[in-house]
Amino acid sequence: MTAMWVVVYIAQDQEACVRTTSVLENEGILVRSRPVSADGVEFEILVPESEADEAHRVLLDVAL
Repeated sequence: MTAMWVVVYIAQDQEACVRTTSVLENEGILVRSRPVSADGVEFEILVPESEADEAHRVLLDVAL
């Protein structure tokens, strides 16, 4: 069975994308990202559905 991935954050640029994915990875959360705007500026940050609550807590703790 494949994991369902859910969006937990929209990064406004590539730097924010890298920073956000690093924070989540450092907490042991599986994470991936993908561009969502035609110009590739904004990025969705996705985690497995089973880790979404934890990812939200981590992002709130670091004020992202």
